[in-house]
Amino acid sequence: MIRHNNENGSVCISSGVYTDIAGTAAANCFGVKGMAARSVTDGVYHLLRKESASKGVKVTFHEDNSISIDLHVMVDHGVNLSAVGASIISEVRYVVSSTTGTEVRAVNVYFDSMMIE
Repeated sequence: MIRHNNENGSVCISSGVYTDIAGTAAANCFGVKGMAARSVTDGVYHLLRKESASKGVKVTFHEDNSISIDLHVMVDHGVNLSAVGASIISEVRYVVSSTTGTEVRAVNVYFDSMMIE
């Protein structure tokens, strides 16, 4: 949890807020089918519904009140992974920092699966 203080008081932002914002921002990028989660029972990655987008996100808090974000995504077949990754990193960093006022130290994107239709 990160606390932002100002002249009127303070605001505490929990990890759930960051995961929701980052998951939604990543899922809205071109080429992203959705967030991915690995099944404990069979070890296969599954596409999460939009309501569960935050489950493919891990937020790490740092002592200097910055955060790092790990995203597990599934992408469309045939997309340029480098371009999609750069787009996700840029979008998530911008949306999280502009929405919450928190410095984003790193955004790490893991391509867990590619959807072939």
